[in-house]
Amino acid sequence: MTSRVPVLLSSSSVFPEPTAAAFQLAAALGYDGVEVMVWTDVVSQDTGALRGLSTHYDVPVLSVHAPCLLVTQRVWSPDPWERLRKAAELAETLGAPTVVVHPPFTWQRDYARNFAEGLATVADRFPGLRFAVENMYPVRMAGRQFVPYVPGWDPTDAGYASYTLDLSHCAASHSDPLEMADRMGAGLAHVHLGDGTGEGRDEHLVPGRGTQPCGELLSSLAGRGFTGSVAVEVATRGAKSRAVREADLRAALEFARQHLTAPSPVDA
Repeated sequence: MTSRVPVLLSSSSVFPEPTAAAFQLAAALGYDGVEVMVWTDVVSQDTGALRGLSTHYDVPVLSVHAPCLLVTQRVWSPDPWERLRKAAELAETLGAPTVVVHPPFTWQRDYARNFAEGLATVADRFPGLRFAVENMYPVRMAGRQFVPYVPGWDPTDAGYASYTLDLSHCAASHSDPLEMADRMGAGLAHVHLGDGTGEGRDEHLVPGRGTQPCGELLSSLAGRGFTGSVAVEVATRGAKSRAVREADLRAALEFARQHLTAPSPVDA
C-alpha cells in the first residue's frame, strides 16, 4: 500500500488574506499541510509565529517558497543567496522537506552566474531538504515576448537535482505538463496545482476550470514514483467573500484527492 501524497495549501492561495488565514483554512478544509510563501507579510518570515500557527491549528508546514518574486526582493536581505539560506533555515526548523526556488532573473547577474553551483552548495549545507527549481514562463507585454530568467524559464534545460512543476506556468508557457514531468524524471519533487487556459498569462485557476491536464498529471504521479507533495496554488483574490474563497479551496482539494487516488496508466 502506497502512502497518500500530501496536499498542501499555499499561503499565496488566500491572498489578500494574511498568512495566518492559510493555516485556519487548511485546518477547516482538511488539507494535509501548508506551503508558506515567504513574502512581505512579516508572519511569513517569522519562524516562531509560523510554529505557533502550525501548533495551534495542528497543520504542519511541509514546504517553504523562498522569496523570489519581484515584490520580495528586499525580504530578509537584498542578497538572493541570503534569502535562500534563510528560507532553508526556516524549512529545516519547521520540518518542511521542500524549498521552492525560482530561476534567477536576468538582472541578477552575480546570482545567475553561479546559480547551479551555488544551489548545490546550499543543498550540501541542508542535506535534509530538496531545493526544487520551478518552471516559469515567458512574459508578454505590448505584443512582445521576453524571458526574464537565466538561463531560461524551463529549468530542465539547465538541469537541477530537484524540480517544482507548476501547471499554471505550463499553460502560460504553452508547454505540456506531462512532457515536462517526463523531463524532470526522478527530480520531480513538488507540484504546484493550478489551472490555466494557455492565453499566455499566469492564471492559477482552480484545477478543472482551465485547459491543462491537471487530473492526468496527478494520476500519473504514483507511476512516476513520486514521493513529494502537491501544493494548491490558486488565485482567489477576486473572490467576493470568504465563503467563495473557501468554496474554491475546497473544490481544489477535492480535485487533488480524487485524481491522486485514481489509478495511473502505469498502475492500471
